Amino acid sequence: MSDPLIDRRDSARTVIARPVDGITTFRFKDMTLPRLFFCLVLAAMNGAASELRIGAATISITPDKPIALAGQFHTRISRGVDNPITATAVAIEAREDDRRVDEAIFLSADIAVFYPSIPGPLREKLRAKLPQFDPRKLVMTATHTHTSAVTEEGNYDIPKEGVMQPREYAAFMIERLTEVCARAWNQRQPGGVSWGLGHAVVGHNRRAVYADGTAKMYGDTSLSAFRSIEGSEDHGLELLFFWDKHEKLLAAGINVECPSQEVEQRSTINADFWHDVREQLNGLFVLGWPGACGDISPHRMYRKAAEERMLKLRGLTYTQEIGRRIAREVKDVCELTRRDIRTDVPFTHKVEDLALPVRRVTEKEVAEARKEIEALKKKGDKSRRVAWYQKTIDRYRTQDKEPSFTVEVHVLRIGDIAVATNPFELFHDYGVQMKARSKAEQTFVIELTGGWGRYLPTARAVAGGGYSAVVQSGMVGPEGGQRLVDRTVEMINAMWK
Repeated sequence: MSDPLIDRRDSARTVIARPVDGITTFRFKDMTLPRLFFCLVLAAMNGAASELRIGAATISITPDKPIALAGQFHTRISRGVDNPITATAVAIEAREDDRRVDEAIFLSADIAVFYPSIPGPLREKLRAKLPQFDPRKLVMTATHTHTSAVTEEGNYDIPKEGVMQPREYAAFMIERLTEVCARAWNQRQPGGVSWGLGHAVVGHNRRAVYADGTAKMYGDTSLSAFRSIEGSEDHGLELLFFWDKHEKLLAAGINVECPSQEVEQRSTINADFWHDVREQLNGLFVLGWPGACGDISPHRMYRKAAEERMLKLRGLTYTQEIGRRIAREVKDVCELTRRDIRTDVPFTHKVEDLALPVRRVTEKEVAEARKEIEALKKKGDKSRRVAWYQKTIDRYRTQDKEPSFTVEVHVLRIGDIAVATNPFELFHDYGVQMKARSKAEQTFVIELTGGWGRYLPTARAVAGGGYSAVVQSGMVGPEGGQRLVDRTVEMINAMWK
């Protein structure tokens, strides 16, 4: 089999619809009459199509100084760089009769989260740099690596000397992100897209349930009281490919139901398994898109010895093994979908500020938080656990005045696929609902976009308790989660009426 990442023309080009003066015309090659008839009907059903212009770029966001690493309760200062952390941007402009009808810039960065302090300044800089682009159409995604920089002041006790401070790194990163977005936008040229579905085992549900009904993230599954894994997991890969006018592959959006947290405990800068994916795809520009995976991670919950043995037999680390699994599927699906590159497709991008009900803090939870704070202070605990509990007490005081939490939701139609975003570590069941109820042929659900609402657990998880499901872990609960699902599905399906 030839390598799909090598530029070549495919003799089996399929139909392409192109509106000219209000009339849809077609060009085709080696196509049977029944297939041509099918494509004509399909084009009529799908509505107006837009010509695409696409640009892609990548940039390093690796600092040249030690930094504090985000993602754990305790402070970690980087002691070197295992591999570079990067940001990748893909710009899409849809045009009809030389008129822009919609646009998007997808931005994926090897960071833990886009804290609320980042999107505003980034969009302002982008507005100045690209006045013709609507900065609200910037879709920011964090791969959720736990070995990248802290960008918020006050979360950790960070040495003042010899360490790049969060505000310094945030300013550095915003400059780099602005640059890569501008480069992608300014390089856009006529191009096309293709999409497909692959499968690779990457993520595993990480919440263990016990005989008493309680649940625990990374709970011990060897105990006699262990009963089950709480939720489901999905090994599908939603894949979106971006091509230039010569059918050379520019970039790929890889939507995987897993955050990049295999090496999360390290004290070195590391892009986690996304680095290995890029390496095994020969440096292809990759948009790392975590799916609805707030209760999922790469860590194995059982059968660990067998997994380790297979790694030794292959001579790979687990991030390399994940990279191998993903890259293998990307190459296979890319080879298939390059036969169906679309240069003219329906393209719509909607952005909505959605108010969700906050998860209310009870008096009992406030009392428990105060008790925990007191115990931590007695131990001399210097982690951010005290602040974690304190925020719950603060929310109790303001929840009547601030009953909702507003989030930014993007929904895009690109041909026959839908892309839907949210800023949470969204539990997997919510993403399953969105995909099952969507009218799109294929639906991408991307979490951790443009701000952070922390974990959004299901009712089942709240009942089980434990980190990621307790009130301290997130601003929004199951009621808000269902509201997010219902509104997202409404937005998607409105594009297919």
